Amino acid sequence: MAVHDDRPLLLMVRTGKREFREYLLRSLAPAYRVHVFTGVAPTWELDYVAGATELGSLLDVTAMAEAAQRLPGGPVAGVFTWDEARTLQTAELAVALGLPGDPAVTARCRDKLLTRRALAAAGVAQPASVPVGSLSQAFAEAARIGYPVILKPSDLALSVGVIKVAEPAELAAAYEFTSAVRHGALPDWRPQVLLEEYVDGEEISVDAAVHDGRVTPLCLARKEIGHPPYCIEIGHYVHGDDPLLHDPQLLRLLQDAHTALGFRDGVTHTEIKLSSRGPRIIEVNGRLGGDMIPYLGLRATGVDVALAAAAVACGLPPVAEPDRKLVAAVRFFYPARPDTVIETLAFDRAGLPSAVDELALLADPGDRRSPPPQGTVNGRVAYATAVAATAHECERALDAAGAALRVNGEPPAHHS
Repeated sequence: MAVHDDRPLLLMVRTGKREFREYLLRSLAPAYRVHVFTGVAPTWELDYVAGATELGSLLDVTAMAEAAQRLPGGPVAGVFTWDEARTLQTAELAVALGLPGDPAVTARCRDKLLTRRALAAAGVAQPASVPVGSLSQAFAEAARIGYPVILKPSDLALSVGVIKVAEPAELAAAYEFTSAVRHGALPDWRPQVLLEEYVDGEEISVDAAVHDGRVTPLCLARKEIGHPPYCIEIGHYVHGDDPLLHDPQLLRLLQDAHTALGFRDGVTHTEIKLSSRGPRIIEVNGRLGGDMIPYLGLRATGVDVALAAAAVACGLPPVAEPDRKLVAAVRFFYPARPDTVIETLAFDRAGLPSAVDELALLADPGDRRSPPPQGTVNGRVAYATAVAATAHECERALDAAGAALRVNGEPPAHHS
């Protein structure tokens, strides 16, 4: 006799790499019957999901909706993705199934130019920003805004193509760098380049759940930036007792940004600069954070971002009740030399501090990796996480992990 399973049916569009996303499915599996729509045969996911459907395309929303309506044990209670490239299709699928989702709002978050326009219309604090279609226009706008400036593509993620320009002599090379960015899955794609005011101060990110328009912060990460001038995110720190989580000005800015975008239901990853003139919105992404940030939040605070994201996808209020005050951190490592063909890659675990938490290898023998600027996210060869009572202990643990890593027998690249 079949056993009734009353866990809600949660539909997941793509899962990503095990090293970065397994912890999320591990959190979801006890509370939800997770069914995955994927473009390739599932492997590691099978330990956590109730079912999987391999589709020819995850761009065909009609086909996905028809497949969702045929799933056993339905109806689907919620749909979501943590894949930036599929946020729009996931929102369209949710609407087709009568579930929380808004494609127009998702597109507004996906495209930084649309984000800037919506925030500007509502008077939300942000950097000055303008699209530029030529080098001559870039020179004119940079002179108007004032150096330093930032160049970035309008619709990519993970700091790809982002560069700081300190003076006019650097602008031509920087413009070529950003304009040359390509999207591997879209051979005809070319970036819309944004030129923006450089905002001073520390950069943070906030993962938040939004239910019926109300924004609930889940975890706040402080970024570690390296490899100047390329604005590469090499790590993050999450403090379980971070005072910014209770800062009225920051919380109001976060709410105002979501209201300006029309974001009412879902999960977001908002990047903010704590400038000398107050906090400024850098971008709002319509998905949870990458780079292991939700994992750090779970380890540092006990708040489970995956469960909160699933709740709002199902039209329910999120639960975000911290039960600890630790510090958790991650750091990413690159090879020291451009175009390194990986032969051997390993951490020497002997003697590492007890604060070292996870060690992950991100490349296989035969893979080719490079440090920035040639390699950005795709140049990483490993990461380490640490959990401790203080940020200093985490930093020491991550330094030790980096010293214990060997790429073809050599230390990894220095990140400063």
